[in-house]
Amino acid sequence: MKKIFRAGLVLFTVLAMVFALAGCGGEQANDANNGQTPATAGDKLVFGSDTSYAPFEFSGADGKLTGFDVELIAAINEAVGTNIEIISYDFKGLVPALETASIDGAISAMTITEDRLKKVDFSMPYYLSGQSVAVQAKNETIKGFDDLEGKKIGVQTGTTGEIEANKVPNANIISYDTMDGGFMDLNNGAIDAIICDFPVVAYYINQGNDGIKIVGDMQTSEHYGIAVPKQKPEVLEAVNEGLRILKENGKYAELYKKWFGVEPPEYLPGEPQS
Repeated sequence: MKKIFRAGLVLFTVLAMVFALAGCGGEQANDANNGQTPATAGDKLVFGSDTSYAPFEFSGADGKLTGFDVELIAAINEAVGTNIEIISYDFKGLVPALETASIDGAISAMTITEDRLKKVDFSMPYYLSGQSVAVQAKNETIKGFDDLEGKKIGVQTGTTGEIEANKVPNANIISYDTMDGGFMDLNNGAIDAIICDFPVVAYYINQGNDGIKIVGDMQTSEHYGIAVPKQKPEVLEAVNEGLRILKENGKYAELYKKWFGVEPPEYLPGEPQS
């Protein structure tokens, strides 16, 4: 836990400043609109997402897109009258697409980082996560991050998991477009471990994939946000307003418990404490 708090200290300061400004922007928008629906209401907005990242976004048994992020966007649409449509995108291509405003936003279990904040804007945080290490269930030699030196490690390209893997001395890093390939290679022994978001690995294991296990503590403390092009402040205002409403009316907590089986944290950085 000490590692987690140290990792989040610098980012917390940046987040607090950014979200304070976002909150002020939202209040100004509400005053200007006299409490009416956002300027984006009714307009079709296209949000990119890596749709193979359960439990946040993935294809269900019926072939339809589902997951926590997917249902969160649907709830935001209902709350503030937006018309956001999620389309599949390679995760590594999301930030470049946002920079050129080729898409109107992205929701894809994306960690708010200082580097990304230079390129895109983020909503208030909606999920607290961290990077975990997973190995084959029969592996008794790797017990955490410190045992990964010289090992073959699987990561998803462009993620914070890849950043953490690059800190491991002499590691042989194997990058995948989606974590499906990483899980497959870990199961068949082609790689020694994966570094990935804790809830994603936990969900994979809970779906009956007991051939792997999580070892050690989470290496980082990370906050997910909904990313928006800097050229589209009105979209950011609408998303933040939607999140605020969902957290006030209990819908956010309902979705959180549905997908993760526990109550959400009482508050996240950038949110007012009650």
